[in-house]
Amino acid sequence: MDGAEIGDASFVNAYESVESRAAVLVSEGKLPWHPSFFEMLTAMAFVHFAAAGIEIAVLEVGMGGRLDATNVVEPVVSVITDIDLDHQKFLGNTIAEIAAEKAGIIHEGGLLVTLPQHPQANDVIGRVVMERKARAVSGSQYVPSLTPGADWGGKNRYPLQVMGKDIVVDSPLVGRHQMRNIALAIGAAEQLNGLGVATSAEQIERGIRETRWPGRFQVIPAADGRPEMVLDVAHNPAGAWALRSALSERYEGRKITLLFGVLRDKAVEDITQILFPTADHVVVTAVDNPRSASVEEIAEAAARTGTEVVRAASLADGIEKARKLAGNDGVVVVTGSIYLVGAALGSLLLRV
Repeated sequence: MDGAEIGDASFVNAYESVESRAAVLVSEGKLPWHPSFFEMLTAMAFVHFAAAGIEIAVLEVGMGGRLDATNVVEPVVSVITDIDLDHQKFLGNTIAEIAAEKAGIIHEGGLLVTLPQHPQANDVIGRVVMERKARAVSGSQYVPSLTPGADWGGKNRYPLQVMGKDIVVDSPLVGRHQMRNIALAIGAAEQLNGLGVATSAEQIERGIRETRWPGRFQVIPAADGRPEMVLDVAHNPAGAWALRSALSERYEGRKITLLFGVLRDKAVEDITQILFPTADHVVVTAVDNPRSASVEEIAEAAARTGTEVVRAASLADGIEKARKLAGNDGVVVVTGSIYLVGAALGSLLLRV
């Protein structure tokens, strides 16, 4: 497989295999109802991975962790990234409550790679590790020291010692918050190496350098009179702060125009308070999803930040209005929901 996308025929085969088995289990009363969309896709992924004979699968939970469909596996290594308020309707209203759900991926006697973070999250994760007799490993040794005067040219490029060898981290991912994600990835790779999955420092260096993550501060250069564009998912306060920081680092002094849409069950008020005051113009639109916050709901939240917004009837209308407001020298930032960014990415790649 080696990172290749699943083909149509394989996708259909996986769907038919899971659908037929699910129907039997429901008819026999072994399942109370038909699996959800995400549960179906998760099971289909497992079927496809098994058929392809993969050795290592990297699974990202859909929501939370404890009750997530992906958590039926027995992980070799579990990784918990920085925790912030998100999906409060389902996971809880505090960092501690959400951390308890995230810590559900820690299995009895398992191995966890994480980083020190919010005290409430640290407390919950530490308690679960002890209760389940798991082993916790910190990736903090791979977070570079931000010494005064250090200048890496606005990139995540810095020297690091990994597995006893000197490498150069040269990541295409923008934003200082990515340093922590990189550290966790290195920590997980090192642990896998110790478990018999042969991994070298050189392979880690290359993997970081060749990372591609669409929709995460993805830059589309200016061309044919159209301004530069940035596509970045920021659907919770932590993501909004990370985007704000990255924009200030990369585009200080440039005119910023936001094109924003988000789901209603997100922290709309908090996100708008973080992002909107930093922009010169804000265009808001609804996301093509039943859970979308309406244009008026977003506009009301924006008004409480003192921001006047431009309303767009659709994504295409929003892109056109944002480009006009930005002008040739400005930057258009498409952000908010992953659904909005994904739709924009597909649209832009087809007609940029």
